[in-house]
Amino acid sequence: MLYSFDNRQPRIGTETYVSEHALVIGDVEIGNNCYIGHGAILRGDYGSIRIGSGTAVEEGVIIHAPPDDFCFIEEKVTIGHGAIIHAAKIGMDVVIGMGAILSIRSEIGAHTIIAEGSVVRMKQIVPGGVVAGGNPAKVLRTILKKDEDLWGWAKQLYIDLAKKYLRLGMKRL
Repeated sequence: MLYSFDNRQPRIGTETYVSEHALVIGDVEIGNNCYIGHGAILRGDYGSIRIGSGTAVEEGVIIHAPPDDFCFIEEKVTIGHGAIIHAAKIGMDVVIGMGAILSIRSEIGAHTIIAEGSVVRMKQIVPGGVVAGGNPAKVLRTILKKDEDLWGWAKQLYIDLAKKYLRLGMKRL
């Protein structure tokens, strides 16, 4: 469901699926060909959220920005189930694993994978092109071709799923 708040209103791109069970509140801009899953909460009530095209925000994700600040998520980002995002910036082609936490004003470089359950601390910067994991998150290795291949396939899967939801809709039983 989309909600305006305090003269702030969500803006949704073309061929983007937003579940009727997601909450998108205030100053949230979502690009084209995105998937916003069931139970996701995107709170742009006193900060602003920008989500690039081709991004998947899976079920149960929470995204929020600090007061008068931004959470900027670039294109083709995958945010796994139950992740909590309070980051300042997530680069292009990033994967955030299920249950990961990106704390206030953290930054994730492009083409990076944050492992499931990891904690990226407040203001921590994770460089591009790496796999990082743990609590606090540390660089574990560089990205491999097989990582790029797997996640390229998974990103397209969610772009296609968004189109299918838009085409077929859900039917209450």
